[in-house]
Formats: sequence, structure tokens, C-alpha cells
Amino acid sequence: MNVAVEHIATDQPPDDAKARDLDYGWQRDNSVELLENGEAYFPKVFEALRGARREILLETFILFEDKVGTELHGILIEAAQRGVKVVVSLDGFGCGELSPGFLGALADAGVTVQMFDPASKTLGVRTNWFRRLHRKIVVVDATVGFIGGINFSADHLGDFGPEAKQDYAVQVVGPAVADLHHFALAQSGRPVRTRRGWRRRQQRPALWADDSSDGQVRLIYRDNIQHRDDIEEAYIHALSQARQRVVIANAYFFPGYRLLREIRNAARRGVQVQLIMQGQPDVLLAKLAARMLYDYLLKDGVVIHEYCQRPLHGKVALVDDDWSTVGSSNLDPLSLALNLEANVLIRDRAFNQQLYERLEALAKNHCQTMPENRKPRLWLWRLTVGFLVFHVMRHFPALTGWLPAHKPRLQPVEGHVNER
Repeated sequence: MNVAVEHIATDQPPDDAKARDLDYGWQRDNSVELLENGEAYFPKVFEALRGARREILLETFILFEDKVGTELHGILIEAAQRGVKVVVSLDGFGCGELSPGFLGALADAGVTVQMFDPASKTLGVRTNWFRRLHRKIVVVDATVGFIGGINFSADHLGDFGPEAKQDYAVQVVGPAVADLHHFALAQSGRPVRTRRGWRRRQQRPALWADDSSDGQVRLIYRDNIQHRDDIEEAYIHALSQARQRVVIANAYFFPGYRLLREIRNAARRGVQVQLIMQGQPDVLLAKLAARMLYDYLLKDGVVIHEYCQRPLHGKVALVDDDWSTVGSSNLDPLSLALNLEANVLIRDRAFNQQLYERLEALAKNHCQTMPENRKPRLWLWRLTVGFLVFHVMRHFPALTGWLPAHKPRLQPVEGHVNER
């Protein structure tokens, strides 16, 4: 089994798919369920996949050949064999270790498998580190959708051990699923139709819903074309509207100064601002980078917790009592400036309260709270280093332009074909 060389470009809008560059507006009357960790997420997703009748669209950054990946593998093959159209889009870095037999069995069963920017190892090391397909989206029969930060791997289950990840996703049922379906279909290179409510960028929907009714959902995403800053702008706008409380739980935290300033400004005007960061990191550099920013935030009243029970992998936030976001985007230069990401914005008081209670329990029971460091010299040193590191990282996309041209693409994986 080899990967065919036919490409579908994903960093430029194809001539026949202009509908891809669309903003999705707020959709009302949705039901949104919070799914915490693999124990809640996998059973819900697998149940929906087993009940699929017409179509499965699945995107993920990581799929491993462990007990979770093996179960998913069997479900997708069985669905394809009973006539369900199954399209699976995988990232070439996160899924780069999948065996030819694993992928070939999917393709032979009729599953359309696409690999985003696959690359072989150079001297035993993968070089396709950047501009990853980092989204995690599942849509079944255009009637139920899942989106969040949870990959299809056993390290999202508690029985994995001390390295099991703490993470979140949501199940969406209602009109917003049509947007998830349209987006996933377009990004996979499939034909799509536009409809009223999917609008061009010059008619951009409001970042804040027009009314305060519950059950409102909006899909936002980040690409490297026209939607480079959409997720970051949504955070900034929500923070500027905050009046009571803000809770951000994010695994990799090293945002731009505009977002940092809004976090600080919210705390300055009396908003209760809490950040939950990695205390037991899976990537040590992420923890060190985030700590460079602590003094800047702590001195203005931001409360910072480090989650120490196991690695934090979540990408969630809430503002006041009715705005929340869940998705794949971290608040670091990779997610905010390079990767392909997707989040949902949610206006729903019951969901917001549930998310708040889960995060509050996490902070009280499994976190250590960072004390404010009042040593000016240490603060100036951290701020200076943070300033330099941030600007190197923030301009990294431009710096990569000096490297040989590299445009990530989706490549179809086929069963038992010759490379040509």
C-alpha cells in the first residue's frame, strides 16, 4: 500500500470551492453536551458512528493503533461495508506512525482516507512539524457533530496512567450541525453547496450573539488564508465584554500581547479572572514558556492555577454566565499562527455553569495556585525574555518563508496501489 501523489491543496481555496471561504453565523435552538475526557467522549462518538446510515466525516490530529484506534478502525470499516460514505482526514505528523496495513484495510473497505502533509522521516526524524491539521471534528449523517480537543488515542483515558490527558469536547445536535457538516465536507475536498446563512467575509457575523437566548452555537476556525485570526479575535472580544468572571483552561499558553492585555484589563476592572495551565506538562517547553508570562498577569490580580494531577490538554474558556468556547485551538503561536484549528462558541447558561463547575472543581482539588512574585528584577528579566521569545515565535510563519517552498496538502490513501 502506498500513498498516491494526486493532491488536494488545503492552503489555497480551489477554483471550484469558493464556498470554503465563509463565515458561519450564530445558530439558535441547539443542544450542546459537555464531554470530559475519553471516558465520556469515545462512547458517545462510537455510538453515533455505529448508528450512521449515510455519511461519516472525521478529522483528527492523532489516531494511534491502540485500543481506542483499533475500535474506531473496526467501526469505520463496518460502516463503509454497509454502504455508509466514510471520509477520514488525518494529519501526516500526528498520524505518521500508522502502519500501511491499518490504513490499507480502511481504504480496501471503501473508506476515503486522506493524509494531510505526509512526510517520511529524515535521519529517523519527522520534519513536517508545522502547519498541522490540528482540528478534531466528527459529523454523522449531518445530524450530530462532535468538536473539541480529544484525539483518538488511549492516552485520553484515565487507565492510561499518570500521562493520561485531561481534555474536553462537545456533542452538538441542532441547526449548528449543518455548519459543522458544511465545513468538514469543504475541508475534505468534497463538493459543497452554499445556503442562506453562510456568508462571505465582507458580511462577517457578529462575534457576540445578537440576543442572550440559550442554545446558540457558532463555528469559528483558523486557516492560513482569510481566517488567520478568527479564534484569537473571538477570545479578545469576549474578554472585552466580561463583567463578572473569566476562566480559561488551556494546555499551551503563550498568546500575543493583545490577548494578554485583554486578560489583564479584565482583571483590572474587577472581573474574576482564573487561568488553568499545565503543572505536569507533556511538553516541558510549554510550561516554561507560560511561566514567563505569569508575573505580567499576577500583578494585576489574575489568578493562575497549575493542574498537577496529569497533563492538561484542554482548550476551553468561559466568560460570565453564558459565553463559552470549546475546540482544538491552544493559545500559543502554533495554534494562533500556523495550525488549522476549529472551535465552537456557545451562548448557553446551563452549559456555561456545567463547564464552570467542572473547571472550578479541577482548580480546587487538583491544582496549585501560583503566588504573585514581587521581586522587580525577576519580573523584568522574565518580561524581557518573554518579549524576545514571543516575537521570535510570533514571526515564525514569516521566517519559514525563507525555507524551501512547502505547501501542506491532503493526499488520498488508497489500498494496494503503486506509487506513480
